[in-house]
Amino acid sequence: MIDLQVRTEVGDIVARGDRGFEWTQEFIDLDRSAYPLLSGVCAYLDTVFNQRQVPMLAEELDRLPQGRVLSEASRTEIRRLCAVVSERSHHYLWFLGD
Repeated sequence: MIDLQVRTEVGDIVARGDRGFEWTQEFIDLDRSAYPLLSGVCAYLDTVFNQRQVPMLAEELDRLPQGRVLSEASRTEIRRLCAVVSERSHHYLWFLGD
């Protein structure tokens, strides 16, 4: 399970995802050339995206095939947290692996 948080540059948690998502084989098999940010997420490591990266991450979410890889609820949650990061300076979106 990968959980989501928005943190400040000093590590304070300002928002949490309501749901995590499963790291499935479809997620593992994402094409790195088409999904360079999402394909870098790992279930065993933390992955961090900054304010410049979250719009690109949102674009990758939009290109994912509907009903595959991530549920619509998970996509919505990631987009919500991307918006929090975009609206504030020095905030980061964390994908928390096990």
